[in-house]
Amino acid sequence: MRLRPAPLEDWLRDYYFAAEIDISSSGVQPYSMAELRAKTGLDHGQIDALTFDDGYSLGAPAVRAAIAERWGDGEPDKVMTTSGSSEAISLVLTALLRPGDEVVVVQPGYHLLVEFAVALDCVVKTWQLDADAGWAASREELEQLVTDRTRAIIVNFPQNPTGATLGEEDLRSLVQCAEQVGAYILWDAAFADLTYETDPLPDISMLYSQGISFGTFSKAFGLPGLRFGWSVAPPDVLADCVRIRDYTTLHVSPLIELLARHVLENADCFLEPRLRQARQNRDIVKQWAAATDRVSLVLPAGGVASFPRLDGLSSTDDFCEDLFQRHGVLVVPGSCFGRPGHIRLGFGGATDELTRGLDRLSGALRGAVPG
Repeated sequence: MRLRPAPLEDWLRDYYFAAEIDISSSGVQPYSMAELRAKTGLDHGQIDALTFDDGYSLGAPAVRAAIAERWGDGEPDKVMTTSGSSEAISLVLTALLRPGDEVVVVQPGYHLLVEFAVALDCVVKTWQLDADAGWAASREELEQLVTDRTRAIIVNFPQNPTGATLGEEDLRSLVQCAEQVGAYILWDAAFADLTYETDPLPDISMLYSQGISFGTFSKAFGLPGLRFGWSVAPPDVLADCVRIRDYTTLHVSPLIELLARHVLENADCFLEPRLRQARQNRDIVKQWAAATDRVSLVLPAGGVASFPRLDGLSSTDDFCEDLFQRHGVLVVPGSCFGRPGHIRLGFGGATDELTRGLDRLSGALRGAVPG
């Protein structure tokens, strides 16, 4: 297994920590440790009482139970805690996929959901979202892609980077399509709790026996540095994941799971303030796009990433480089997602930083030479 470079990570690795203004990110504004303790009631005594012992292969029972209660069917045997959702996704893909398996992936999309299948020598079929139709996912196209040889359909809705999502009717059609051929549905639900016009979709594990979901604290919870994630999956799949984990990370740190348990028990205290902020910021991005020449935006239905096209630029790579070097503003060129005329613009951060970043972005656009 040999993984290709991840253009998104290569771009952010160079610039993320040096940017004056970051409007590139796909997560909400991070919380501090002081804020975490205030929201959860966690005190130093509880932290001091922790023993740095080994942890459970599938996660601490109380943490698994809290996840199963909020996102699953209440059965902790279907839950595995991980170091971010990236570990969960990579473990499940490695456990399930074999060379030659057919896999359907969404594009434009997050690299991990595509590249692991490529590296595992699967036959990868692309379900293209249609920018001209508001990044709609065509049910008819999916039905043409899925065959009796399809092992998995890998999706992330609400979607990164476009912010597109599915309605419940489309979700149930997706389940029916997979069910007809016995394919797994692997659902990256990082943005599940960040929706604007509709309620969050039900977890795929609740709708389909071969549905596997992935969750994380990195996006909606504002705790990316905690590196905590999970998977809700059939127990036999998780058992195969443990066999792989026995050779790699073994388990999540008991310190991380202590913090995670308290966050999970007070989840709405973390989610609701950032969702309110995201709604306000989304309106700002909407107004900015409407008032700015050379910007074509499909307003995201979920998440805190938008994917506007910069009209007149066939590639935004040089523009994004210039925006960072001369204006101190970080966005992600669309080439990182296979759409070079776009940028990923994040709006989950502080409102004043977003406003300043958009002002500088507008100024840079006025001076950008078409090409």
